[in-house]
Amino acid sequence: MEQTGLRPKPMPGQNRPEAGGQDPVRRPHAAPRRGRRPRTLMLGLGAGTALLLGGVGIGIAAAAVTGIAGAAGPSRQAPPPVPAAHATPTAAPAPPAATLGVEVADGEKAGALVVAVHVPGPGYTAGLVRGDIVLQFGAARVDTAADLARAVSRSRPGGAVLLTVRHGSGAYQQLTVTPGLVT
Repeated sequence: MEQTGLRPKPMPGQNRPEAGGQDPVRRPHAAPRRGRRPRTLMLGLGAGTALLLGGVGIGIAAAAVTGIAGAAGPSRQAPPPVPAAHATPTAAPAPPAATLGVEVADGEKAGALVVAVHVPGPGYTAGLVRGDIVLQFGAARVDTAADLARAVSRSRPGGAVLLTVRHGSGAYQQLTVTPGLVT
């Protein structure tokens, strides 16, 4: 008895030579492979060389554009150090600036529209919310966001300042804010 379940079955259109059938089916579209191997090898080598040279050219161009020194361009050296007798005095670090911890934009009318309030910040502690319009910072009138930024930068960190705001509901309120430090 033969086990037919384990033997591979022929594909349709193919005859098995041991079954006493016809010769294998000829495929006229299949080209002979003789002579194709050297041609494929030469095409592959040519394509690889083109890719390699293209990559080197792109690398040189990228190095020239980004300013990377090395094989792509001339090397640059740091300027010689200035002698101590001719050295310029170094600028003192700027004193820390004051901040409210809010982000503002120009409003439709006069005032600076609060678009974001940083949660652990002086503006949040004072009671500013998104949508408020800052009209006055201390004695300085606020017409634009730049006016508010100038007024805050002139203020002293840690000193209380009276702030006049108009809420989104239309109600006016005066808040006391203590500008913080930017480090």
